[in-house]
Amino acid sequence: MSNLSHFDEHGASRMVDTTPKAETERWAKASAKVRMAATTSRLIRDRNVSKGDVLEVARLAGIMAAKRTPDLIPLCHPLPLTSVQVDFEWEDDHCLRIVAEVRVVARTGVEMEALTAASVAALTVYDMCKAADRGMVIEWVRLEEKAGGRSGHYRRAEPASTESASPVES
Repeated sequence: MSNLSHFDEHGASRMVDTTPKAETERWAKASAKVRMAATTSRLIRDRNVSKGDVLEVARLAGIMAAKRTPDLIPLCHPLPLTSVQVDFEWEDDHCLRIVAEVRVVARTGVEMEALTAASVAALTVYDMCKAADRGMVIEWVRLEEKAGGRSGHYRRAEPASTESASPVES
């Protein structure tokens, strides 16, 4: 039917058989942005949100989400993750960038786990701050870089702060 690996020759969904693949170290980095009012940014930075420390709760949510990715994405393989890291950086008074890095030694990559971690961390920021700012926007959820496996190394060509979405493989 197509060259998509999650469909068989008849168009039926399938989980990719990774049995013949070698276990190798694999790594992926994904990011997301949360745009908000400057007053919301100050609440988060000053730890004055009534629900608690927004960034620490979002960090834990991202880590937990990476570990639960196969429960959320139907054809993802359950993987023995060896590391999940979620970090935050303020681009300015209105934009929080979330970066998730995931590692594993396995037969398949961890791109979906990194994307899930970044997404759920962003959703957690929104949930914890929605009473103060319902106008927040979650955007630019994307794979930044990955390494390992047969497809090799991939790195997004432009920095995460630009508006272009054209990937380049290296």
